[in-house]
Amino acid sequence: MTWLVIIGLLLVVAWGSGQRLMHEATLSHLGYQAEILSRELRDRLNLRFTALEMLSAQLTDVSHEDARLLLQQNPSLLAYFEGIIVSDADGEIIADLPQVPGRVGFGVDDTEYFAMVSNSRWPYVSRPFFGRTSHQPLVMMLVPRYTPQGEFDGVVGGLLNFAHGQFFSSISALTFEHSGHIAIFTAAGVPLFVPGPISHHVGSLQHLDPLDFQLALDGWQGETLHELDGEDVLVSYRQVWEANWVVAMLMPRHSVLAPFQNFLERLWWTWLVIALVLLVLIRWLVGHQLKPLHRLERQILEIGSGVRQRLALATGLRELTQISDAFNRLEQERKDALQHLRHREAFLDAVLGSTPAGMFVADQEGDLIYLNPALSTMLGHLAGASTHDLWQLIHEDDREDAHDMWLHAMSRNSEFLRQLRMRDDKGNMLWVEIHASRVEGSEGPLGIVGTIKDITERQHQEALQRWEAEHDPLTGLLNRRGYLRRLEDAMADFAKLGTPSAVILFDLDRFKPVNDEGGHALGDELLRRVAQVLVWEVRRSDHVARQGGDEFGLLLPSCTLSQAATIAESLRVAIGQVSVAHEGKEYAVTASIGLTAFHEGDESLEEILVRADAASYEAKRQGRNSVVVHGSAVTSSRSSDTGGSHA
Repeated sequence: MTWLVIIGLLLVVAWGSGQRLMHEATLSHLGYQAEILSRELRDRLNLRFTALEMLSAQLTDVSHEDARLLLQQNPSLLAYFEGIIVSDADGEIIADLPQVPGRVGFGVDDTEYFAMVSNSRWPYVSRPFFGRTSHQPLVMMLVPRYTPQGEFDGVVGGLLNFAHGQFFSSISALTFEHSGHIAIFTAAGVPLFVPGPISHHVGSLQHLDPLDFQLALDGWQGETLHELDGEDVLVSYRQVWEANWVVAMLMPRHSVLAPFQNFLERLWWTWLVIALVLLVLIRWLVGHQLKPLHRLERQILEIGSGVRQRLALATGLRELTQISDAFNRLEQERKDALQHLRHREAFLDAVLGSTPAGMFVADQEGDLIYLNPALSTMLGHLAGASTHDLWQLIHEDDREDAHDMWLHAMSRNSEFLRQLRMRDDKGNMLWVEIHASRVEGSEGPLGIVGTIKDITERQHQEALQRWEAEHDPLTGLLNRRGYLRRLEDAMADFAKLGTPSAVILFDLDRFKPVNDEGGHALGDELLRRVAQVLVWEVRRSDHVARQGGDEFGLLLPSCTLSQAATIAESLRVAIGQVSVAHEGKEYAVTASIGLTAFHEGDESLEEILVRADAASYEAKRQGRNSVVVHGSAVTSSRSSDTGGSHA
């Protein structure tokens, strides 16, 4: 496998480097060939322009007939052109060679090449056009004619047939390695000369309109890479300024890489055969050298299975003999240490098994290794329980928080101490206290040990004490202490989140006659009935408190002042319907209710309670049995006293 990987890497490197070198070399060669071709074209064009200029000089101040005779006397010009025409200053052809019927007398004044030469007076190569008489694709090379006075007297033009003419057909032989090709375009992008094998590439150049092709039409010269018809083609552009032509030399990239690819394929098969031969040879050599090691391996396995006690390796290799002696020595030390460890484990099992506290041992990752009998009894017999099983016993409301705290404590190597709820194997809920910490060795942590105590009874006792500390024993409502604590929590929420809350304070109107005439037992019964009515009328989220005697308070969290006023009115009506009877006499009470809400700027509970108390006193002042909202001019309607007699 190593040999194959090395071969593959070498081939990849060779392929990448070879591609780059071949690419650069081919582009350079293409540029050289394109430069030679452009120079050749310029030389051919200059030669033909010179011939036309010499002919133009001979045609100075001659008649039309003399011009025809002069052309007949210069048939050698046909070696350069497919035809020669001479026009006058008005663009009418006065002579041609060879003579084509209908061409003399034909007007070319409306052509772009006549307009260009007549205006610029410079030699010019026309755009491609179809001859009106020959119907062949032509290019016209033109030079101006002048009178002895230097005035424009017409043009002398040479026709080049770029479909069948000698000028362009001789270019088709200029290829190299049978894969490079030549194409010639005008500056407008019209193809002049396109060999058949690359005509599809040229069509792609015109339709895909790659950026480099457009740059070449604008005058850029250089080498580039085009992707044409899904194939990479190397292209070199050169300019023929005399004719305003662009020479493009094209070569498919696969043609460049084909010889190199064939070489790499041969190299691959050669290396592959060598690698296979080396594999067989190395396999035999290594197998022969490793025979003593195989014997050593078998004897070690026999020691592991208990068949053999010591290594007995008969070999002349000194290194293997030293390994055998060292292994026997270490094996003896291992056995002694294992025996010592078993004694310590037996002692530890006895200690952990006799302790009444639940204990567990986990590895460094937190997975359980050991549960002592006390813990198994506490949670139900969990022989073979996994860490996942133990976590599942934790109450779902406490599980996620406990798991996060456990990970945090273990990651920071700190103690984990937490009280939470767990279920035993019968589904009974237990309150437990878990205390765990890492055991550090000389070379790092060895594991985790911890205890689990059953604190269910203690939790129940503490919960009862907390309830009794904050609740009124007569009515079961909150007492003053519990009420104030919830007010503080609501005020903190208001300061932090802006949660609106309302506070209600009231005492019972005409409660004293109930105690005086019916006794304290009757008064207590009336207080219990009022408390029950209050609980019925308020929401589950509201807090109702008896602050002492016949004084009551309510906290309405997340409640606006208008909602609280509605609730207060319903409380006033409900309390007015409560009554008790004694010795044929019925007693009823009403409530003078004061209502306020938390305000921005409240700095203490005293400010809120003072506002609610002041509203309650205002309700009494207005005649009792009414609701007064602090700071509001509107109070609820007050009902008249009904029912039994009141003192």
